[in-house]
Amino acid sequence: MAAGEADCNQCPPGGAEGVARLSALTSQPALALNPANGAEGPRGMAVIDEDWCIGCTLCIAVCPTDAIMGSNKLMHTVIEAYCTGCELCLPVCPVDCIQMENASGKRTGWAAWSQEAASLARNRYQFHSYKQRRDAGEAAKKLENKAERKLADLPAHSHHTDPEILDRKRLTIEAALARARARNAAGQGPPD
Repeated sequence: MAAGEADCNQCPPGGAEGVARLSALTSQPALALNPANGAEGPRGMAVIDEDWCIGCTLCIAVCPTDAIMGSNKLMHTVIEAYCTGCELCLPVCPVDCIQMENASGKRTGWAAWSQEAASLARNRYQFHSYKQRRDAGEAAKKLENKAERKLADLPAHSHHTDPEILDRKRLTIEAALARARARNAAGQGPPD
């Protein structure tokens, strides 16, 4: 296997049939599902106990399909049609008010997903990923503009008046801007 490739047995939601399909697509061996990632089972759906929700927004931040709606310090809820059962919201909830319910009955793995549900999940994930990249790019650009404004009139933006300290500060800001521009030019975006 080439560097950077992963085995095609890492996705419990797709189950054994998902592994077989990925194996056929990638010409990799169809290994048994990796138990480190979970077991094949019914598709889950997150349900928030609204009486216990404190509105921390941590679940909203990790949901890869934007299936959780709510606002800071207000109750949250799950949009059932958008929830993929990924369980990423469970470990971040500080009050354990999120539970998983069976959304597919006895159907497990590949059979637990209709083509429509799978397409919706994929489209929502792609849009969520796009929004994250866009927002990170906008935030990086704002920081870059702020740094450039400070560089343009560093004495007005500093508590220091010593020219030597201002020169060191200027060099530090210029170096940080150069690193950020190099990352952006390489297509890496802002650091995590």
